[in-house]
Amino acid sequence: MGSIAPSFFSADKFDISDETKARLDSLADSIYIRDAGQSEFLESVAEVLESLVPVFESNKKYIEVFERLVEPERQIIFRVPWVDDKGCQQVNRGFRVQMSSALGPYKGGLRFHPTVNLSVIKFLAFEQTFKNSLTNLMMGAGKGGSDFDPRGRSDGEVMRFCQSFMTELYRYIGPDTDVPAGDINVGAREIGFLFGQYKRLANEFNGVLTGKDLRWGGSLIRPEATGYGCVYFAQNYCNYKKTTLTGKKCLVSGSGNVAQYTTEKLLDLGAIPITMSDSSGYILEPNGITRKDLEFIMDLKNNKRGRLSEYLNYSKTAKFVENKKPWAEPADYAFPSATQGEVVYDDALTMAKNNVRGIFEGANMPSTREAISVFKKSNMMFGPGKAANAGGVAVSGLEMAQNSQRSQWTREIVDEKLSFIMKDIFDMSLASANDYGLQDDVQQGANIAGFLKVAESMIQQGIV
Repeated sequence: MGSIAPSFFSADKFDISDETKARLDSLADSIYIRDAGQSEFLESVAEVLESLVPVFESNKKYIEVFERLVEPERQIIFRVPWVDDKGCQQVNRGFRVQMSSALGPYKGGLRFHPTVNLSVIKFLAFEQTFKNSLTNLMMGAGKGGSDFDPRGRSDGEVMRFCQSFMTELYRYIGPDTDVPAGDINVGAREIGFLFGQYKRLANEFNGVLTGKDLRWGGSLIRPEATGYGCVYFAQNYCNYKKTTLTGKKCLVSGSGNVAQYTTEKLLDLGAIPITMSDSSGYILEPNGITRKDLEFIMDLKNNKRGRLSEYLNYSKTAKFVENKKPWAEPADYAFPSATQGEVVYDDALTMAKNNVRGIFEGANMPSTREAISVFKKSNMMFGPGKAANAGGVAVSGLEMAQNSQRSQWTREIVDEKLSFIMKDIFDMSLASANDYGLQDDVQQGANIAGFLKVAESMIQQGIV
């Protein structure tokens, strides 16, 4: 009969046995009903579920494992009361979804943003499961955050919020249990306040958080890691295709941590980044963003916390396009580095028309499934976020290792390890795609490689 939720997933479109179709449709129905309304989570599950169909057809034992994997081991929601500078009470909602501990302690960032809800956090935790698996480091997967918006808040307000948030969260985390990190709007300032409150409550100084300041347990290259890693992944894909990033125009979205260091590494490799963006629009530097330009943007965003439109006060050659994304600009490669769902079907069609050669995701699931289908039909290189942006969590894992050793590695050592991990992720993704007759479909290969490692570990550890 097929799935009752065909817009989510239907096995009827796959050339597989009737038994597998029936079991997958039943599984999809149960997920759709149980998690109704959680659109972000359902989107991420459907993307992985479709990728794993060849795995399920080859060995049906993995269907039951996937059924367990999509249900988080623990979902924590809590109240976060705090007092603003005017002495008024404020109340936010906090989340931590501990998705999988099959490969190690839960690991994943905290996001402070008004759009945060349970669906968003579950989707991020689900994606994190495969991303962490691909790094080959001993890390499980989790994600957390709050609908608190730190923008426009004073340092005192941010501190009081972080202290209240950690007062509840601390009882669920620890260096061998769950190790949060930063994500959108959770940078060095927030990590510092969170760590200070944890230390006060737990009476312990340990590696419970990553993304710490270098003076008290942080790792070199951690701020740069997601952006650098995404470009390293793109470089490996280009090498495989016998092409290069050197001299190629690149579209970068976002202007936060990931976009900044993606742009920096593109410059290191001789590429020509021409755009960056924020929620108000994007800037276009027709001849390329220079290192001096990037320094201005980093100061504007990191220190002055300004809007990207202010860049026009600095540059005489730039254009600012209000309330638009940069995907219509002609270029060779695209690096979506802002947020989920920023590349939709029409954007993908436009990029295909402009002969964009590859899309490499610095953000978490920035491309919709409809957009991804266009990439594939157009034979574009596509580096999915769970592979291409794994550099951040990889260096978080390296920070955990340094904390365990009570040592700090040099910048060169960390960068070399990051480069190796990103090459290994690309190679594993490509090999898994080849193993299942998918040629060089790195997206499916990444999902398969990440899933199989987690699945086999879950089988060996029993039904828990």
